[in-house]
Amino acid sequence: MSDRPEWTAQPDLASRLFGGTVMWASDELFAEKENLVNPWRPAHRAETFGPKGQVYDGWETRRHREPGDDHALVRLGLGGVVSGVVVDTAFFKGNYPPFVSVAATSVPGYPSAAELQEADWDVLVDHEPAVGDSENFYKVTSPRRYTHVRLTQHPDGGVARLRVHGSPVPDPALLDPRSLDLAALENGAVVTGCSDMFYSSPNNMLSPGLAAHQAEGWETARRRDDGNDWATVSLAGAGVIRFVELDTSNLKGNAPGWASVSGRLDEGEWVELLPRTRLQPDTRHRFALADDGPEVTEIRLDIYPDGGLARLRLFGELSKRGREALTARFAETSD
Repeated sequence: MSDRPEWTAQPDLASRLFGGTVMWASDELFAEKENLVNPWRPAHRAETFGPKGQVYDGWETRRHREPGDDHALVRLGLGGVVSGVVVDTAFFKGNYPPFVSVAATSVPGYPSAAELQEADWDVLVDHEPAVGDSENFYKVTSPRRYTHVRLTQHPDGGVARLRVHGSPVPDPALLDPRSLDLAALENGAVVTGCSDMFYSSPNNMLSPGLAAHQAEGWETARRRDDGNDWATVSLAGAGVIRFVELDTSNLKGNAPGWASVSGRLDEGEWVELLPRTRLQPDTRHRFALADDGPEVTEIRLDIYPDGGLARLRLFGELSKRGREALTARFAETSD
């Protein structure tokens, strides 16, 4: 049983995997600000020195000799409602910030770092203590949708990673409800359950782009019984699925042998969308469904018996009800 907060299972909205970027930092003399949003775990090699000192996999500023704090400005890869923030000070033992703050704002379009200085910022983490060489967890209760966050070190030091976990909330104005991926994280889909995530999270299947390697997908442990692994996904909104794409790229000796997809109706009944179908390793499979398919709100992916998928795509159309719900969620979180 993990002792990590439950909200850390939600996607990291700031991750470089989703397009997050560090737009600006007040200082980065010892280690680059871009490391803050790297999706992989921080790494370290002791006594590895460059011209500015020990090389760190994180963001590190110089020691202050005058009053003041250091700041880093991050544009989220996925705008959404933040459930919690992780300030990871891995390997920073004598040079971590004793206190941190995190603020957030929501600004449409693509503002510059200078323009964001004038924005209205909500404080999510208010001058809280931090511990060195540790993941520092801070729960957030704001119901608002945010597009940018600002990390402040009080007064200076090093932070390996900034994780901003939450629920993506897409802007309906930037979506075509007649043709979109109903299973994409960036469109508001989310994993609601799975049988196993021993090697990696099923949320990875819903990530944008192609998986660069095996760890960027979902992979389960080897089964030693007669069962099979599965995952359920709440769609971006109620809709009709036209095409199913099951991508086993990079999974060569651990791809499932077969897979099936079922959809959930309003009444709670599950209907078969894609029957049990044979899969090939390291292959993007696309399957066309019936034109008169049902309106569904959730899907269940079954893989037989185990293994992994790099990506799951469910291309289709939002129903009128699905469009209204998506628009209402954006409005509710943008007030």
